[in-house]
Amino acid sequence: MAEMGKGVTAGKLASNVQKRLTRAQEKVLQKLGKADETRDAAFEEMVANFNKQMTEGTKLQKDMKAYLTAVKTMHDASRRLQDCLAEMYEPDWFGKEEMDTLIEDTDTLWLDYHQNIMDKSMTTLDSYLNQFPDIKARIAKRDRKMVDFDSARHHFNSLQKGKKKDEAKIAKAEEELGRAQKIFEELNVELQDELPALFDNRVAVYVTAFQSLAGHQEKFHGEMSKLSQNLNDIMTKLEEQRELKKAGTAEAKTGDGAKSEETNHSESASSPPKSAATNGSDDKLPPGFLYKVKAVHEYAATDADELELKIGDVVLVLAFDNPDEQDDGWLLGVQESHWLQNKDISVKGVFPENFTQKV
Repeated sequence: MAEMGKGVTAGKLASNVQKRLTRAQEKVLQKLGKADETRDAAFEEMVANFNKQMTEGTKLQKDMKAYLTAVKTMHDASRRLQDCLAEMYEPDWFGKEEMDTLIEDTDTLWLDYHQNIMDKSMTTLDSYLNQFPDIKARIAKRDRKMVDFDSARHHFNSLQKGKKKDEAKIAKAEEELGRAQKIFEELNVELQDELPALFDNRVAVYVTAFQSLAGHQEKFHGEMSKLSQNLNDIMTKLEEQRELKKAGTAEAKTGDGAKSEETNHSESASSPPKSAATNGSDDKLPPGFLYKVKAVHEYAATDADELELKIGDVVLVLAFDNPDEQDDGWLLGVQESHWLQNKDISVKGVFPENFTQKV
């Protein structure tokens, strides 16, 4: 037999053409009402549910992909913004190392978030949707075999009702009817079992996909909230440091002006300059006063003899009664606000020098 193509013979091709022709004729007769059609209302409802389920699942898959694209876009925008900040952040600014670490952690968090959604939620939907093409093809095949069954049934009935009965033709038609019925019913039974199970499975799929999405969203936003708070803290302290530096510069200029004025006054006076005690400084500052410092970091006292510090506090540094009692890196002082209000040094205490700067 002549070959018509790879794996296709002329006889096979003719058989397929005849089947399509027979089905077309049968559908025409059914539409014209000249032939009855096998109907199964319950199965038709299953198919309607399947089509609805496939449409909804496909839309969900599309929207989930769009969400992932949006996450990727936000990640790219965040990375560019963080890179810009890193480039502008000068090495001597407060929290430079912390800022670099924060930028790396933010980038990693975005990457993990995108990958987790891809691995869990998106994979679940992809696996779910991958079932539909095969089942859709089998439904279409079942419909074709149903038409073949109806056509064989009608052909067999017409031969039985004919005036001139040809028993050989009737026997052959009956055999073809049995074969067509068997093929149709096997497909029909399989789909009647699978379609309801697939329809019910949509709930489990949606639960899995969205529980995973919600869990990763909660974790992502929780971690991102911490990083955002860290960034806010760094910015706050950077601004406080700037204000302290600006205030210190202003006080230094004021002090230089006062010294210059005092020097000019001294040079023009006929008598030598008076001492601090003569000028009444002892009435304004505590005994043993050396200079002032301003806190640039908070310090929580751990012993009764230590001084509590908050950023911006001004402390009057005092001389130790016994210099041997002074530890390296520690100063003795009293809060300026306490001294101005109470004029006593009963609440003086020690504090770490590197938590302050001289003003």
